Amino acid sequence: MHTTDPAATRVAVLAGGRSSEREISFSSGRAVAEALAEAGYTQVDMVDPAAEGAIVQLAQGGYDVAFIALHGAGGEDGAIQGALEWLGIPYTGSGVIASACAADKDVSKLIYRRAGIPTAPDLVLHRDEVVNPDEVLAAVGPECFVKPAVNGSSYGVTPASTPEELAHALEVAFTYDEKVVVEKRVRGVEITVGVLGNDDPHALPIVEINPGENAAFYDLKVKYEPFELHHICPARLEPEVYARAQQLAAKAHAALGCRGLSRSDFIVSPEDGPVILETNTIPGMTADSLFPDEGRHAGIPFPELCHQLVELALVRAE
Repeated sequence: MHTTDPAATRVAVLAGGRSSEREISFSSGRAVAEALAEAGYTQVDMVDPAAEGAIVQLAQGGYDVAFIALHGAGGEDGAIQGALEWLGIPYTGSGVIASACAADKDVSKLIYRRAGIPTAPDLVLHRDEVVNPDEVLAAVGPECFVKPAVNGSSYGVTPASTPEELAHALEVAFTYDEKVVVEKRVRGVEITVGVLGNDDPHALPIVEINPGENAAFYDLKVKYEPFELHHICPARLEPEVYARAQQLAAKAHAALGCRGLSRSDFIVSPEDGPVILETNTIPGMTADSLFPDEGRHAGIPFPELCHQLVELALVRAE
């Protein structure tokens, strides 16, 4: 294992970007920078890749590692990872291909199914395609979620149960992406499972997500309310179901080719057990976010978690 001297390691924390999650990314980046400082890193710069001269700054800044806290398009989809590969700068998290595959809900579901990970029935639609809402609902079920294929933090995600609701949901989703996934709504307990590691990844304690009585699902509003209102850790699952969910999260991490960290979301159906929704390769990284919350319950304080992610990045580079 690589042993990093924090005081001698120059870190660029990448946050901001051009996606719809720009402000959320800044929150993650600031939290990471503070955590790294607490862990003993004295050379930490915040870099916004969307700012003028950012790539020049990265190329000439003498950085030992980049900590990617970019969410959404340009951050989670392999774009910034490719730029860092060209610049020769090690970076936290997954590589170009794994990031791109995980970011696309259509592609990732193909990989999950090949790996034997349960998924919900779905249809993939493209912008300008002629769509019959009645036929779509007949195919996926009377309740569904409409999601942009590549986006995060529930932007553009809408539940639908009538042809009129579906038509509106598609209109919203297509403002975010030219490809949309219409997925059967699976009823059950929503959980999220973090995974930490490179070649020998392990699942973290599971968080059960309780959106509350007034929310239709774990939407943007609920996600950024105080975490104590909605996170239950460890999740209240039967031991065999708990173990199965952790196994499936580690399996998704490996099937996608993830490195460093990932966080997979599931619905635990009473009939089918854990059904995967998606895998986040750059989950929220504020101290109150889901992945750091799981790390805390595993006995890993947030500053130590950020330090471990830097070490995993340097090991991967070697």
